Amino acid sequence: MTLTPQARSFDKAAAGYAENRPSYPPALLDAVEELAGRPLTGARVADIGAGTGLATALLHTRGAHVVAVEPGPAMAAQFRRRLPHIPLVLGDGNSLPLARDCIDILTYAQSWHWTDPRRSVPQAQRVLRRGGALALWWNDSDSTLPWIADQDARLRRLFGAADSQPDPTARFRDLPPELTFTTRQMSWTRSVPLGTHLANLATYSDFLVRGQKATQAFLATEQDLLTEIFPDQTIEERYTVSLAVAHC
Repeated sequence: MTLTPQARSFDKAAAGYAENRPSYPPALLDAVEELAGRPLTGARVADIGAGTGLATALLHTRGAHVVAVEPGPAMAAQFRRRLPHIPLVLGDGNSLPLARDCIDILTYAQSWHWTDPRRSVPQAQRVLRRGGALALWWNDSDSTLPWIADQDARLRRLFGAADSQPDPTARFRDLPPELTFTTRQMSWTRSVPLGTHLANLATYSDFLVRGQKATQAFLATEQDLLTEIFPDQTIEERYTVSLAVAHC
């Protein structure tokens, strides 16, 4: 397995990831079926970079015959604890531990950007059956909301990223050009306690590589700022899911 230190960092926060990360709306799987041109029910699906199984569980509930592929042992342990009935193998998208022409739909939920497309695209083409679909998607905070835009600006300053205007199509800019993708975006929300919102932030890879001290200092300030905005300590998070599907 060939992962960067930042990609490997998620194993440090596997339990927090399982407990606090947002899942995905039902409309996302509707769109996957539409763009893939087939129902998930009965499809052979491989969920790559499955993490603790957030997307895998939804695919399974839709009736897919799903196998999960995850590189991190701690993340895999959380997956097995939550979804012991679903097959799971250790591996990553740069070297898929799957046979040729065995998969109908290959999914990457929040994980394609950790791959090297020079390797992951040929791997996807190898394991997908003729006419099979590669589905990539990401959850991103909707920075059209002022409080989210302000928090994103604070995060960029902390991590030394350049200030920029939000680009709703940013996830689509780096799609592999050798494949023809159809894209779709959808908005959804979840209401969570302030503590859950902050714990979710703590699972971001940028925080995981910075260490606990820097993370806790930032989260303490965020708690004070967000308590002023949400005095009942219930956060209405809004996300935009960016979906890209290509046939291989």
